[in-house]
Amino acid sequence: MFMEYVRITKENLDAEHICCAISNNNDVQVASKKAWLRERLDEGLVFLKSAERGKCFIEYLPAEYAWNPIDAEGYLYIDCLWVSGSFKGHGYANDLLSACIEDGKKQGKKGLCILSSAKKKPFLADPKFLKYKGFSVCDEAENGIQLWYYPFADGAEKPRIKDCAKRLHIDAPGYVLYYTHQCPFNAKYVPIVEETAKANGVPFRAIRLQSRGEAQSAPTPVTTYALFFNGEYLTNEQMNDKRFLKLIENHK
Repeated sequence: MFMEYVRITKENLDAEHICCAISNNNDVQVASKKAWLRERLDEGLVFLKSAERGKCFIEYLPAEYAWNPIDAEGYLYIDCLWVSGSFKGHGYANDLLSACIEDGKKQGKKGLCILSSAKKKPFLADPKFLKYKGFSVCDEAENGIQLWYYPFADGAEKPRIKDCAKRLHIDAPGYVLYYTHQCPFNAKYVPIVEETAKANGVPFRAIRLQSRGEAQSAPTPVTTYALFFNGEYLTNEQMNDKRFLKLIENHK
């Protein structure tokens, strides 16, 4: 099945559907994601998506500009490679990754890097797919979140996770959430979780990382969503009210 792809630019950003959020441009999720994207486009961010509406896209940028605490000078960092639903099984992930590789080589980059884990975790790249495509692990945090890389030449310096994000421990009681507007769902669901915590008398603090500098100094490799409890890392899976209430029950 042939697929046509569209690259997001400042000129078409407002009109294009961005795949991972609902289509209504007035929705807070869409608005927050598009505002975040708009500021990144001048930094070399690429958002390549299917022309058809649906979850089929790749988002990447020079690793120096990534909103993650990594050292990967000269690499491209893949924020997200997402193919789901009826788009699966047609080779679209291969198309999107191949386009990223071609772009990286044209730019003279050392290779690609992306966050994953030994076993598949929600909202992280599938390690089986990465291994199949030639990626390998180059660094790992204490909670099992891994940095994978795909060098374009033998002997390329390996990217690494910064020390601030290796241990995944913070000195703060209760629930603490680090998040960004890179993920559109946060604009809707973080306030819902905040209200749920307040209604149940649960200590909760949401810290929105609002700059690249803040994100690159975060205590977690995954900055789109990282939830801690009493100083220890819990999950990178986005919470709604029901999931959060279940989590609270498990920690009583």
